[in-house]
Amino acid sequence: MPPLIFRKGLDLKAAVAGQLAADYHSGIVDRLRENGFVYASGRLTIHLAREFGFCYGVDRAVDYAYQARQRFAGRRVFLTGEIIHNPHVNDKLRAAGVRFLCDAGEDPASLGPEDVVILPAFGVTVSDMARFSDQGCTLVDTTCGSVLNVWKNVTRYAQDGFTAVIHGKVHHEETRATASQALRYPAGCYLIVFDKAEAAEVCAYIRRGGDPAAFLRTFGHAASPGFDPDRDLQRIGLANQTTMLMSESLEIGEMFRDAMRDRHGETNLAAHYRAFDTICSATQERQDAVAALLDQYSLDIMIVIGGYNSSNTCNLANICAACVPTYHVAEPSGLVSANEIRHRPVTPPGAPARTSAEAVALGWLPAARPVVIGLTAGASTPNNIIGEVVERLDRFANAG
Repeated sequence: MPPLIFRKGLDLKAAVAGQLAADYHSGIVDRLRENGFVYASGRLTIHLAREFGFCYGVDRAVDYAYQARQRFAGRRVFLTGEIIHNPHVNDKLRAAGVRFLCDAGEDPASLGPEDVVILPAFGVTVSDMARFSDQGCTLVDTTCGSVLNVWKNVTRYAQDGFTAVIHGKVHHEETRATASQALRYPAGCYLIVFDKAEAAEVCAYIRRGGDPAAFLRTFGHAASPGFDPDRDLQRIGLANQTTMLMSESLEIGEMFRDAMRDRHGETNLAAHYRAFDTICSATQERQDAVAALLDQYSLDIMIVIGGYNSSNTCNLANICAACVPTYHVAEPSGLVSANEIRHRPVTPPGAPARTSAEAVALGWLPAARPVVIGLTAGASTPNNIIGEVVERLDRFANAG
């Protein structure tokens, strides 16, 4: 008998609505919206980006996880990994009794027909899906619709003999799941590029060829098994991790288009190159909103809230850092005092890479004068976290 798969909830949306509101709602954020996304108190003014925080896909994934925990109260319920890249949300689910297969001591091989497995918003690889199905687990699939759209394009590429070139982070759960879709077909293959610098190396090989062994020393970890650049870069289709920086994804697409045109000619381009816009609308809206905020107001600093391993949050921070001093904080506790802040250093586009480890900055909040702060949050950051940050900023700015 095929496994039971829930892809449209578990008919308990109303039953968990109260708990979701208790865990993630913020009256402060509601008032900010009602007040034109502005918070003014004493010497502090906060401008909140008009698109921020939980997107539809994240909200849906968390909702389904809560429904699953309630529906299967007497059974073991597992997540394959983080439901989303937010430590607060994941800790709430652990506290509710959801077990994480990525945690020490958990053994995926021990799962069986009595167990429930929640698939996160990022999706899972084809092989993981097959394994859980073979083990007879009940599956609750929260894979985001935007991710599924990327998978459809990558599948089409593989069916038609095109290599999927994916703009993404090679170790990110979504990118791994997307890449695995290419391997569903015998001729399917993929190559992952992280940024424009890596894309430029691949484009140079497309134009002029080179040493395949040297190419694989650089990109072997990011390519499908048996990847042959002389064979597999003849026909390519572009895709991306949905949470990447939209402007960079578009530039990378143009870089590959130009390289394929140079190699094969304009008249043959369609036979060798394909591309579809697969940045999710929520990611784009949040990036557009923060760009508009930066353009509209003169800000002293920018605070970006979200998990350090959240790709869309990191990209929001990158956009901000190009314009104004920016602090990417994971949790409200990162705002330690008016003098001290714990944050992930942000590397503005084109600047030398910095460490990704958390750092401490002193003297971050301007003192003894009016201060204007911009605020946004990644798509996996709930409103209550945003509200707590606003409270801390108010307390620090107006103390004494």
